[in-house]
Amino acid sequence: MMRLALLVALVMVAFAANSVLNRMAVGPGLIDALDFAVIRAAAGAGILALLVMWRGGSLPLTTPGRHIGAATLSIYLVGFSLAYTAIDAGVGALLLFGAVQITMFAGGLIGGERPGPARWIGAVVAFAGLAWLVWPTETVALPVAATLSMLAAGIGWGMYSLAGRRATDPLADTAANFAFATPICALALVLPLTQQSDVTLPGAGLAIISGAITSGLGYALWYAVLPQLRASAAGLVQLSVPVIAALGGVVLLAEPVSWRFAGAAALVIGGIAFGLLAPQRTKSSSGS
Repeated sequence: MMRLALLVALVMVAFAANSVLNRMAVGPGLIDALDFAVIRAAAGAGILALLVMWRGGSLPLTTPGRHIGAATLSIYLVGFSLAYTAIDAGVGALLLFGAVQITMFAGGLIGGERPGPARWIGAVVAFAGLAWLVWPTETVALPVAATLSMLAAGIGWGMYSLAGRRATDPLADTAANFAFATPICALALVLPLTQQSDVTLPGAGLAIISGAITSGLGYALWYAVLPQLRASAAGLVQLSVPVIAALGGVVLLAEPVSWRFAGAAALVIGGIAFGLLAPQRTKSSSGS
């Protein structure tokens, strides 16, 4: 149990690192958001394919259902990139993680899982903490296209995570998903969807780090732990990602620490802990 908890915590740190790397690259204009997504996907596909071949395996490109993982990963990468620069980051995080929660809880219910009251309460408390953490202090616009893109990204990631609960070879499955997602993301570049900027060497470097390490290896590890988690638990723990990312911004980007951050973080972590550790009364006996 402790080993699983540590692995899940490591995955959440990797997810948060992706957010920080994206902000470091796209925020200052070192690279366009879509270019970042394409390089990220290609780097992830490359490093994972090398690891699969190094251990003497091959990519399961024709495995039944492969299109589900590849398509949902692509929807997440492209949807997030399209919405990233057109919507307030705080509201975007709420839309993204709200969609992830709904998708994964719904997937669990459809699969026969019946989360107990403690998990529902924990999810509500944690999401309330997230709303407090990221809610903008001034009125913001919600462009329809960007809002729909972020919601699509959240649904895509939720479905990608649900598909991962059936993974038999996490490394190879993730490598194949990234291999298919790369040309799909590249296709978005030729469409008149965003105003693109030049790709700088530092921006490309950050995208490669994000793709090869925190995305490629992080997502492979996520696929390794997902079969051991109920869908509702997997959705709940991901609410910690914005808190970890905000902490990373404090450490790496010298962002200020406020009482609002401390209180919101306590609500998020407390809600997650309550939802996971309180006695669960469920009808499903799979996972933990």
